[in-house]
Amino acid sequence: MDTLQHDGDDMEWKESARWVKFEEKVEEGGERWSKPHVSTLTLHSLFELRTCIQTGSVLLDLEGYSLPEIVDEIVDRQVADGLIGPELREKVSFVLLRKHRHQHKKPMHRSLADMGKSNNCPASECVCASVGLRACVCVYHAQSRSMNDISDTPSTDQLKNKFMKKIPRDAEASNVLIGEVDFLDKPFVAFVRLAQATTLGGLTEVPVPTRFLFVLLGPHGKGKSYNEIGRAIATLMVDDLFSDVAYKARDRDDLIAGIDEFLDEVIVLPPGEWDPKIRIEPPKKVPSADMRKSVLNLNELGQVNGMVGGAGGGEDEEMPAPHELGEELQFTGRFCGGLWLDIKRKVPWILSDFSQGFHIQSISAVLFIYLGCITNAITFGGLLGDATDNYQGVMESFLGTALAGTVFCLLGGQPLIILSSTGPILIFEKLLYEFCKSNTIDYMELRLWIGLHSCLQCLILVATDASYIIKYITRFTEEGFSSLISFIFISDAIKKMVGSFKYYPINRGFKPDYVTSYKCECIAPDQALCCLSTSMSALLCILSSLVILLCLSLFSPFPPLSLQLSKKECVKYGGALLGNTCKYVPDLALMSFILFFGTYSMTVSLKKFKTSRYFPTKCRSLIGDFSIIISILVFCGIDYLLGLETPKLHVPTEIKPTRPDRGWLVMPFGKNPWWVYVASAVPALLVTILIFMDQQISAVIVNRKENKLKKGCGYHLDLFWVGILMAVCSFLGLPWYVAATVISIAHIDSLKMESESSAPGEQPQFLGVREWASPSHAVGGVVEDCVNRYIVFPQYIPMPVLYGVFLYMGVASLAGIQFWERIKLYLMPAKHQPDFSFLRHVPLRRVHLFTLVQIICLAVLWILKSTVAAIIFPVMILGLMVVRKMMDLMFSQHDLAWLDDILPEKDKKKEKGGKKKKDNKKTKAAETESDEEHLIAPFTVYSVSCAYNE
Repeated sequence: MDTLQHDGDDMEWKESARWVKFEEKVEEGGERWSKPHVSTLTLHSLFELRTCIQTGSVLLDLEGYSLPEIVDEIVDRQVADGLIGPELREKVSFVLLRKHRHQHKKPMHRSLADMGKSNNCPASECVCASVGLRACVCVYHAQSRSMNDISDTPSTDQLKNKFMKKIPRDAEASNVLIGEVDFLDKPFVAFVRLAQATTLGGLTEVPVPTRFLFVLLGPHGKGKSYNEIGRAIATLMVDDLFSDVAYKARDRDDLIAGIDEFLDEVIVLPPGEWDPKIRIEPPKKVPSADMRKSVLNLNELGQVNGMVGGAGGGEDEEMPAPHELGEELQFTGRFCGGLWLDIKRKVPWILSDFSQGFHIQSISAVLFIYLGCITNAITFGGLLGDATDNYQGVMESFLGTALAGTVFCLLGGQPLIILSSTGPILIFEKLLYEFCKSNTIDYMELRLWIGLHSCLQCLILVATDASYIIKYITRFTEEGFSSLISFIFISDAIKKMVGSFKYYPINRGFKPDYVTSYKCECIAPDQALCCLSTSMSALLCILSSLVILLCLSLFSPFPPLSLQLSKKECVKYGGALLGNTCKYVPDLALMSFILFFGTYSMTVSLKKFKTSRYFPTKCRSLIGDFSIIISILVFCGIDYLLGLETPKLHVPTEIKPTRPDRGWLVMPFGKNPWWVYVASAVPALLVTILIFMDQQISAVIVNRKENKLKKGCGYHLDLFWVGILMAVCSFLGLPWYVAATVISIAHIDSLKMESESSAPGEQPQFLGVREWASPSHAVGGVVEDCVNRYIVFPQYIPMPVLYGVFLYMGVASLAGIQFWERIKLYLMPAKHQPDFSFLRHVPLRRVHLFTLVQIICLAVLWILKSTVAAIIFPVMILGLMVVRKMMDLMFSQHDLAWLDDILPEKDKKKEKGGKKKKDNKKTKAAETESDEEHLIAPFTVYSVSCAYNE
């Protein structure tokens, strides 16, 4: 919006405000743009704007390609309609064609050369017009545009304006010109819509084509009122609904109807309860145009039915979106029907799975997932080695991660899912090994047959579209499962950190005054044993001490006692450490805690830095995307500078089995009796249930509608390849892999995309996830490189830093879970509780009861996980679905719709009920119509007979 400014004998248009989504004003004293804020309009200005549209000129689809041409058309229409006299034509044109100065330009200054040019103008082209100035001003004819400083091409300043980045692509401008002149007795108003958007040079701050033009010139004394009218039309033009009306309007009445619809939604604030000087911050989320249209329709229905406040009623009747998982889980009833549909959805996106990876954000995702996978592989590999006597260890875990990650990302239906070893699989492996050890059964051969049976069972589930039952997994089950996995990550990270305090204890009893009493000595091996080990005769062992020392010096590998040995050398030569400070390592425990908590805190802070006010948007986005990598590098550097021997990440450097007596290929026959091959189908059923539930629940969480994935899902295809990988890993003696919930959620979070050209004041819009298959493939390749000693950096990463990453992954995956938000409501008074939508529609006591049921279920799962009964963990996940089914008896469908999701069968019953109601209405209407026909028929016959008689 530009306002007309007077400086002596000169006039120019100065930019005073602008709107992209919210209003920005030019600060009067600071000469800068204000902070974006919500436009607050007076109700009177909207009514005055309505009057201006009614009485002024409205030119729709005007053919104009330059500002002088458009001004000529506007003035000609005003003269033709009798709104201004012909004598004012040149004066109005002169004012409208004055130079436009934008905020990034300097204020106008008249040089002596400019003053000379204006005073030496030819008399034939100059008339004396009183336009509120003290002297005569040269007013040129419309045909002569020598004083028109507006070029049809954008200037260099416009092209270099950084504000252009904030404007969406294909945007069109609406220019509002407001000014006061004293040659008019009444306002000069014109609303123009061009037939084609045209770039009008310096009229706009940035080179954006103009489609709409609103002009308001009026007599002096009402400048504030004119300014409010200009703000009103500018606010209307950035409104989604009114802008549609402005584009599609056929006449003046359509524009007035659009203003009336806007007035229907306007909220009036009492002047005594609110200060108009306060600028309202832009909201984090604004209602969409579709939602407002539905509210308007409800409002119209309410007015038709004689109801008051239709919009409010519409808000009360608003229901959450139904529980829908898409067509991917439709039961086809055909052999491998779901698998075939998944393949058809996968094929068109194969190339884009790799082409979308050429982005700097992808580098951050690869590094982050690499660290998560390598840490997980080392952790679970070490635990597997302890549980299976190194039949499976860190090396097997590394190779399995590389193999499973590469195959699944290339051929799976949803490559954003990360495969990894999980806690339930680890527990099953431990129990299976103990069973084999106690019954003298070969562990690797039995495990191979369990893997083959489980693979066959997974393929049967794929062929029969068994993934259809995932539709019955609602938010209740999803949140319970994901919360459990998140709490496992958090607790394991804390346990490992606490364990470092036990391994490197703090010397609490240290007293500086008794520092002389602290010592650690290296004691030589027993001299008698030494003599025996060197085949000395028994007599030599009882000789004098001199002879014993001579024996030790001649035959013992232990160095002379006078030498000062290190701890490693003492153990190497068979010595023993004696003293109260031998196991004490100063500062390691506290330093490990600093690295652990510092990594977590810095990652959280840098992640939030993305939405802070410091630095440009791109810089903040870059820091937010690489927050985890930056935190790891910073605290690795701190650890390196301090030089303390903190526990480091140990990476295997040779490709060989952890256990020397096993090879890379497991043979299926020869070590166990024949009945083991058949009986292994029973434990395989438990593994299949575990794999199925873990894989599909993680897939449901990844494929949520909130993530806005565009390439579809592949539940059947994912399960197919997980089953195949189980068979392959069983033959190679590698761990079994399934979807890792927390790592997959973290992967999704690292690839989220936001709009770059967000309007000033508008929160960046979540656009979706960068869906590409290369992260897992790259991670697999990086893990292989790591094994082949090409990467040495992981060996310098302290383990406490990785524990901090684990803690962040667990805490970050809890964000956005409604269950966690409802738990926090227990600690909040009602007046301080957030304005959640479910709190508006469900009583608080019912919300607490629903949350309590979830807490009890989570506690039961946690107890089972920590005991020997953990082998039935997958069955208990199915138990969550049973509990959810029973909750239909405790809660109404209305409450469950807001707190959870309505089960599919309930939706079907509702649809059937709605159809029955409609059918009943139709039958009743048909009956009434037939009754009316029976009543009308005698009268028609009577009228016909009367006509015949006549």
